[in-house]
Amino acid sequence: MLNEEYAALDSSDSDSDLEDVLLLEVFNRHNNVNRAEMYGAFNLNNLSETECKLYFRFEQDDIPRLAQALRVPNDLTTGSGHRCSGIEGLCILLRRLSYPNRLSELEYLFGKSAPALSKIIDYMLNHIYNNFGHKLSNLRNLHWLNLDRFQLYANAISQKGAPIPNWWAFIDGTARSICKPSENQEAYYSGHKRHHCVKYQALTCPDGMIVSLKGGYEGRKHDAAILRESQLYYQLERSARFPNGENFIIYGDKAYGIRELLLTPFANRAGMTPEQQEFNARISEVRIAVEWGFGKVIAEFAFLDYKKNQKLLLQEVASMYSTAVILINCHTCLYSNQTAKSFNIDPIELEEYLQ
Repeated sequence: MLNEEYAALDSSDSDSDLEDVLLLEVFNRHNNVNRAEMYGAFNLNNLSETECKLYFRFEQDDIPRLAQALRVPNDLTTGSGHRCSGIEGLCILLRRLSYPNRLSELEYLFGKSAPALSKIIDYMLNHIYNNFGHKLSNLRNLHWLNLDRFQLYANAISQKGAPIPNWWAFIDGTARSICKPSENQEAYYSGHKRHHCVKYQALTCPDGMIVSLKGGYEGRKHDAAILRESQLYYQLERSARFPNGENFIIYGDKAYGIRELLLTPFANRAGMTPEQQEFNARISEVRIAVEWGFGKVIAEFAFLDYKKNQKLLLQEVASMYSTAVILINCHTCLYSNQTAKSFNIDPIELEEYLQ
């Protein structure tokens, strides 16, 4: 009977994971099957290195290190009473993010029911976001982002061919598709993208570390309005100016508007001087590298790129994306990335980032 119920759930493309969880909770309330007995309990050491990287995006030996750095408890209990080890809880979250599987499809790997997996995922998302979300909210929360690090970033960008010696980071935005919301549909509809979406604003360094993430904002909101609401420029005035007179600037699209600490390209119009054209060309070549940052988030955590799983009123879409970015920064600390290699700069250590 249970297999028939799963088959019925999986037969409809319109069914969501959350619907699966609710239905399975009803189906199994009085006839619960012990998944650990059916499939065996989860043991990280039973997986190959290839399986670990495929399922969790991290190497097997680094998962306990990551759990410790994230201060995941050795044993965790959700509010609904579901229990697992901290390492298993982290693996459940990583597996959830890595690919848009149904929760019922993860029961075999972890030996837990879909409702239990859902509660553990929520626990882990809340744990990471509540303890480390501040790493993305304010530059002053990053103790390692000091004058020496600003100078290191600026030197790396300058050596790449940038015409400005004090350019240290890139500001950019991304729009992530979501399901058509049941409320405020017009607010989340982007005429430019032609779909409903949530927007994020990120500040990325030449080592690929995302040091600021703001969002999610309504899909129709303009980049300049997001910058204003995010108060990022106010943070720059407090963090990128130093008593010795050194100031460090960021670069972004012309939509942001030029300011003292924010550089944008010259407007592409008739009458541009050769110097202005060369300036834009050199900056454009350097800027391409930052686009890999958002790309890595989706490449490693494809669940975030599946809009049917992104439901505003049913999930904390923004906090999930922020948590994924924190984990991507952790991944960058451990394994570097394409951006860091392009600029020939090493990211900071994992423990230093999460300190």
